[in-house]
Amino acid sequence: MYAMRRWSARHSNTLKAIYHQIENALVKLYPRLEKIGLEKIEKPLMFIEKPAKSFFFDSQSCGQCTLGSTGMSCPMNCPKTIRNGPCGGVRANGKCEVKPEMDCVWVVAWEGTQNLKPEERAIQIVQPMLDWRLKGKSAWLRSAEQRIRNL
Repeated sequence: MYAMRRWSARHSNTLKAIYHQIENALVKLYPRLEKIGLEKIEKPLMFIEKPAKSFFFDSQSCGQCTLGSTGMSCPMNCPKTIRNGPCGGVRANGKCEVKPEMDCVWVVAWEGTQNLKPEERAIQIVQPMLDWRLKGKSAWLRSAEQRIRNL
């Protein structure tokens, strides 16, 4: 999985574009999804979202994805589940202090953001606290819902 995480960060620009297209499609479909019932859509959507994000990003399915802000590196892979930046225990070689064989999630995130356009580099924006009630829920659906609200 570590190798795929690194690959995804190296290709963050392309993966972010694909991710954005998925969100756009869900935004367009959102009125229909609401009519069907979002709670009914969640499980079939997670059937696609979970394995795809798990494969590419080793996603932990927190339901509040920050991949677009973190260079397509899932911060929930941090053994300390630190969501807003490195803990200060990053080793000199960029490895995690808790799991020395693992690259620090935040070092990978920083590298991934370097492949994005400057206006897309949102890694320095403090993320809200994690709402653990959303774990296992569709982050894609949440993102589409937020974009609809902000229109």
